[in-house]
Amino acid sequence: MYRFLASTRWFGWLLMVCVFAAACAGLGQWQMNRLDEARAGNQIVAENYDAAPAPYAALADDFDSLAQDGEWRPVQMRGSYLAEDTLIVRNRPRNGAPGYEVLVPFRTVDGDVVVVDRGWLPIGNENPGRPDAVPAPPEGEVEIVVRMRIGEPSLGREAPEGQVASIELPRIGQILGYPVKPGAYGLMAAESPAPAASPEPIARPELDEGNHLSYSLQWFAFGVLGFVALGWGARQQARINREDREAAEEAEAAGLEVMHSAYRAPRAKVRRRRDGAPTDEELEDAYLDALESRGR
Repeated sequence: MYRFLASTRWFGWLLMVCVFAAACAGLGQWQMNRLDEARAGNQIVAENYDAAPAPYAALADDFDSLAQDGEWRPVQMRGSYLAEDTLIVRNRPRNGAPGYEVLVPFRTVDGDVVVVDRGWLPIGNENPGRPDAVPAPPEGEVEIVVRMRIGEPSLGREAPEGQVASIELPRIGQILGYPVKPGAYGLMAAESPAPAASPEPIARPELDEGNHLSYSLQWFAFGVLGFVALGWGARQQARINREDREAAEEAEAAGLEVMHSAYRAPRAKVRRRRDGAPTDEELEDAYLDALESRGR
């Protein structure tokens, strides 16, 4: 019944389904890897975000090269802002609203310069392409708490003077004309003394695993459905082959009965010609009748 499965055509279908299932399995595993990354990121936030601030001296080297598991760790620093070198990061939407983030270099008492993201500002109404006003940081020596963030990659595009396209720390150092810590920057958590006005704080990251698990299960299910569809197609083909075989057998049996039957269908009446002479059809019928009479 299923001998047709050994044909080249069905081997081709099987190969196609195997390739499709392998692709689905690869995509499903890719989604599982992304789920693992999301869970690892959530774990880092959960462990580091609310930890007690560590002194800058203990983590100074991490600002040169920060490991992934060191992100969001609070650091306490003492020093002063270099307010005259404030930079604006472009294209930083928040809750669907366009805006900017404010970067201010901070020189620690140890002499190192760390870029500090002081928060978010909405897009300006009076000055297109920049915020209407940038709150100044506290003057003099201050104590701040920041959370460590890995520097961002280059976006490959330029920005107007006083602005940057991303928090690309080596590029910021080139713009400022003096070295800054190249591996990490600080996201503002607290300032003492607190200024009268400051940018809006950056919200705490949400612990969200995304839809990776459901997407992964869908891809694995698609791979299985490929074999289910192949099995269904084979079953349908077997049914069609069986019906064709039964119809052929019935037709063959009916053909044998006709060959052994003496029945002959009556000939249709043919109209005579107007002059009374027999038509060609009548002559042909008469000839056939004569042959039949001789055969008897």
